[in-house]
Amino acid sequence: MKLPHKAHVAIVDGENFTVMQNTGQPFEPKLEGAQKPDLEATNFSAGIKHQDDMGQRHGATDLNELAHGAAAAEWLNAKAVAGEINDLLVIADPKTLGEMRRHYHSELEKRLVGEIDKTMTGEPTDRIEKAIAAA
Repeated sequence: MKLPHKAHVAIVDGENFTVMQNTGQPFEPKLEGAQKPDLEATNFSAGIKHQDDMGQRHGATDLNELAHGAAAAEWLNAKAVAGEINDLLVIADPKTLGEMRRHYHSELEKRLVGEIDKTMTGEPTDRIEKAIAAA
C-alpha cells in the first residue's frame, strides 16, 4: 500500500487507540510519534442493531468495545474537520472497523487513503509497517 509521507495511521481495537504518523517514504513507511488519545465512549448506538439475546449471552457483541470504536471515529472526525489530518490510514479489527465506518464524517472519508481490517494493536511498530507495506 502506498502511504503518503506525513499520513496519519490510526490503530484501533475495542479497547485501544493509537495514532502515529508516517515519516518514511510512500512504499517504505516509518511510523513515529505514537500518541494515545483519551477517549470517552459515550455513543452506544450500536446497541440498536445488537439487541439479539443470544449474541449478548454468549459475548458475541460487547457494546463497550463498539462504543470505543465509535469514539475513535468521532475523535478522527474532529481532527479531519479541523484540518489537522490530511491523509489517514485506519487499521482496526473487522468488528471495530465496521462500527467506525458507521460514524465516519464526510470530511474524514475524503481523507482516507485506506483501511486494513486486521488486529494490530499491541504489535511492534516494525510489524505494523510491514503490514502496511504488504497491503
